Amino acid sequence: MEKKSKETKQDAKAAPSGSAAVECLPAPAPLTPAEIEDLKERAAKADENWDRFVRQSADFENYKKRAARERLEAATFANESLLRKLIPTLDAFEKAIAAAGADAGAQSLREGIVMVASQLKSALAEAGLEEIDATDKMFDPNSHQALSQQETAEVPEGRVLQQIRKGYKFRNRLLRPAGVIVAKKPAL
Repeated sequence: MEKKSKETKQDAKAAPSGSAAVECLPAPAPLTPAEIEDLKERAAKADENWDRFVRQSADFENYKKRAARERLEAATFANESLLRKLIPTLDAFEKAIAAAGADAGAQSLREGIVMVASQLKSALAEAGLEEIDATDKMFDPNSHQALSQQETAEVPEGRVLQQIRKGYKFRNRLLRPAGVIVAKKPAL
């Protein structure tokens, strides 16, 4: 053991002071053309995998955004189906009010129908349902449905003369277009 410790002391004395012993590594052997081709193939495959990873990451982010948007839209328009089913009930109330208004003996019945109809309308308005008022407006195919045209010189062409059926929107989404009669220039 003393022999080994003497050798290490001598090696330390042989090294210049203040510098550590540096081991010399053999120089790397030059790459063969086959090895270079293999490295190029591996690099191309790595680039392809990186591109695929980046695309899939972007696709996943887009999916998360789309899913969040769809969840929000589903919550916003959850009542749409129910409101579509209640629109004919509103029409029935309008018809009942018109029918009760013709009979003088049915005044209290008319008042009751009007009261119930107004309660229903206010509850539906709170839920986001809004009526489309087409009377005396320009015809808009996005919210009106032309049921017929009527010739007249009193109103400009393309203007709504009469609203036959009320239209409804739910949070700016059309549920039912307003049924209207549209003005038309008289034939000469």
